[in-house]
Amino acid sequence: MELASYADLAVRLVNTEEPERGTDTLTSVDAVRALFSDSARAAALADESDLPRLRAVRTRLRGVFEAAAEGDEVRGVDLLNSLLMEYPVSPLVSGHDYLDAAGRPRWHLHLADNSATATAHFSAVACMGLAVHLTELGADRLGICQAAPCRNAYLDTSTNRSRRYCSDRCATRANVAAYRARKRQEAEAALGGPGA
Repeated sequence: MELASYADLAVRLVNTEEPERGTDTLTSVDAVRALFSDSARAAALADESDLPRLRAVRTRLRGVFEAAAEGDEVRGVDLLNSLLMEYPVSPLVSGHDYLDAAGRPRWHLHLADNSATATAHFSAVACMGLAVHLTELGADRLGICQAAPCRNAYLDTSTNRSRRYCSDRCATRANVAAYRARKRQEAEAALGGPGA
């Protein structure tokens, strides 16, 4: 697994809450376990104490995405660095499941699964992945969906750095709303209404 792919965990955690809509899906130990993609051991560590801790990390990670989306890269990096210091990682060289043509392992880095709590493990790997993504692609590749009221976080992996929405659904909804607003404005102008 590439280290940058761990950044998806940060997005997954941030998007468990939709503040503008007042929704929060991080409400149970099962919800905490569902966050883990490939670490059964870390997921098994999850207990009730992880709920408030992960919510606090989520708030701080949202701050990283919001700062980056607002163009305040220094603040975003400072917020991420404080999380990295609080949740250090343990890299581990691994060769599982990946063999080259000669049958030898293709060595790659994983982040070790040896944290004492589910929160510590999840936060460490999510923050490290986000740090790798940010340093390889730039802080402007971290975004907050511009489709109101969504505000979900996303990682921009587009070739031209043009992503503005977290999903095709939000992009479509925003484009339809903009189209309808233009048509409404044109109709009002044709009738000599408020837009004229």
